[in-house]
Amino acid sequence: MANAFAWMAWTMPIALFFIGIVLMLTGMAIWQVRSPSIERKGFLPIPTTRGDRLFIGLLSAAYVNLAWAGLTDLTQWLAAVIGFVVLLVLMRWG
Repeated sequence: MANAFAWMAWTMPIALFFIGIVLMLTGMAIWQVRSPSIERKGFLPIPTTRGDRLFIGLLSAAYVNLAWAGLTDLTQWLAAVIGFVVLLVLMRWG
């Protein structure tokens, strides 16, 4: 059986990405325990909680990155910044 870590290239940017995801989820869990969220209606067509908006924001950022990689030859770092802005907008006003 091959080493499980041999299937993925663990570079520093990839490690930082996953560490960031874990920190966001941990922070949201602590925030939820300390101050339970209530559903609210933003510009999204459904009422959402903080956790819902985080999930939708992470998916949206992933789609921005995938579209960027498939449609442009520009640096992926710009797509990461745009994806992060999309995440922040969804968390604040979604």
